[in-house]
Amino acid sequence: MSLTSSLNSLTLSTPFLNGTAPLSNLSKPTSSLSLQHPNPFSFMPPVRAMKSIQGRVVCATNDKTVSVEVTRLAPHPKYKRRVRKKKKFQAHDPENQFKVGDLVQLEKSKPISKTKAFIAIPVPARIRKEKKQENDDGGLGIPLESQQEQQV
Repeated sequence: MSLTSSLNSLTLSTPFLNGTAPLSNLSKPTSSLSLQHPNPFSFMPPVRAMKSIQGRVVCATNDKTVSVEVTRLAPHPKYKRRVRKKKKFQAHDPENQFKVGDLVQLEKSKPISKTKAFIAIPVPARIRKEKKQENDDGGLGIPLESQQEQQV
């Protein structure tokens, strides 16, 4: 009995030695971040990742609706080669501004109808054409043989 009484009289350096601790030690920890106000811009909606896709307009006959074909590359399940997969989406075009063949970007929105959940946005033209016109002086800067003077 003297062994158990001597063990009971020992003070432990940590309360977690036997897996028990008083409830006062297990209260929620406080940090400097939790003491601040939760969100100063609470009136703004939370930022979510918006899904956007690019595709070509295939059909524009309906009023305020365009059909957009989106092409993506996906690995073939058996051969693991990348294959083009196409899918058609219905998109909202409020001003009927898109024609067949236009390149558009689809932004995810709340459902507009049973099949429409995207809004079509025009994609800006690429800058390559402007750069190509600037560097149209012959490439390397070496004159062609027909442009060189014949020296005898």
